[in-house]
Amino acid sequence: MKLTRPLAALALLIATAFPALAADAVFPPGLRLGMVPLVGLGKAKTFPGFESEDGSVKVLVTELPPAAYNEVVSAFNANPAGNNGVKPDKIETPAGLAYFTTESGKAGDTLVKRYSMIVPGTGFSGYVAVQVPENASKIYTDEAVRQMFATATIRKEVSADEQIALLPFKVTDLAGFKDIRTLVPGSSIIIADGNESSGYESKPFMILGLIGATPQSADDRARFAQEAALQIPGVRETKLTMSEPIRINGQPGFETRIDGVSGKDKTPVTVVQWIRFGGGTSLRIIASSPRDQWSDAFTRFRAVRDGIQPKG
Repeated sequence: MKLTRPLAALALLIATAFPALAADAVFPPGLRLGMVPLVGLGKAKTFPGFESEDGSVKVLVTELPPAAYNEVVSAFNANPAGNNGVKPDKIETPAGLAYFTTESGKAGDTLVKRYSMIVPGTGFSGYVAVQVPENASKIYTDEAVRQMFATATIRKEVSADEQIALLPFKVTDLAGFKDIRTLVPGSSIIIADGNESSGYESKPFMILGLIGATPQSADDRARFAQEAALQIPGVRETKLTMSEPIRINGQPGFETRIDGVSGKDKTPVTVVQWIRFGGGTSLRIIASSPRDQWSDAFTRFRAVRDGIQPKG
């Protein structure tokens, strides 16, 4: 009885919480998708979303590219019966019509229920993945998870301060860039003169983030930097124009420039990549500008680069 009474009380709290869900959406830091977590779930410690106190129940909340939602809708419509016994379902939410699935599986040796939901957003698709171990399924039931999904909502903006605060480094100078979007929560952001709706390629923008790969020796840095620059997504018909070692805020780095075209209009662009080498991780900055705006943009790019400082 000492175990079942708290569980019964929690189940009652979850059941009675449903009518008030819509007013209490919680947004994981840096994300535009939020929802009302079920009773007993708090902010996750190691990923964006929510989890139970013992970490066994997990609710991952993240953002996917905007095309992801329509791809899922098309797949569901093409096969409404689902695959391998996993039948798609849909639900109305404040964010729009959401699609979700429920399936059973294993996490190691533990039997679990897994739920996945995708919702439409402006310039992105919202995605939620839930994992409930079998021993918690009487509390976090299919209906409880469905009710939580039904509270999914979108906020239009996430403040620049909130997004930048998640990064493992300080950004002290934005050089006039106004549009800021998190790419990977706590790891990388894009700052730009354009925006998601109009596209970034026609105006200067920068991507700031950490990468885990680091050359084993200083002699490998040139090759490493050049290969990374020539593989920058979205830049085509690339031509390497410069690559040389530099010091960035007193640390060894490499500057590499390429010319190419970008976007559906094949805008001629110049892209500079700076890598500031560290121990286990390195700071990577990718800055792109239409070629006819390069001179002014490059001055701003350097101001942002030189204003990046370690935290603590």
